[in-house]
Amino acid sequence: MIWTVLLLFAQAASSQTQIERGEALFFNQEKGCGGCHALKGKGTAVGPDLKAIGRLAPAAIAMAVHSSVTQYVEMVKTKEGDSFPGYTAGKEGDKLVIFDLSKNPPEKKVLAAADVTKSGNDKWQHPPAKAKIDAKDLADIVAYIRFAASGSRTAVDPADVQ
Repeated sequence: MIWTVLLLFAQAASSQTQIERGEALFFNQEKGCGGCHALKGKGTAVGPDLKAIGRLAPAAIAMAVHSSVTQYVEMVKTKEGDSFPGYTAGKEGDKLVIFDLSKNPPEKKVLAAADVTKSGNDKWQHPPAKAKIDAKDLADIVAYIRFAASGSRTAVDPADVQ
């Protein structure tokens, strides 16, 4: 009896679609994308909107995921001496809205502009590039991004995202 239950459980676990696996990976707290990006009303809309890239070919999406281009991330130092990688999202009067990217999900901070100095980024990396996601998992994530952006249910081959 126990073997039957284990077999049924194993089959149920493997019956997830690629899109479902990709969604679970996308919103994974440790190395997923949802800490900074939102899709289909879930996640944190700190990083760029991924709907536009969701219409691209899988190889192009994978290139964006692997990108370590972080031109919008700066090292932020406060007058209190705190230092963190940050993304400036805007201004509220004389204050800056900065997301602390050392936190997962990123923490919103509203700081007086005069109390902040910023310098180039030499430490922070795009989390998916840092996590070294394997091709199978990346194919699942790309399938979910494509589905969320355009409704495409076309499977993504791991060979297409390497």
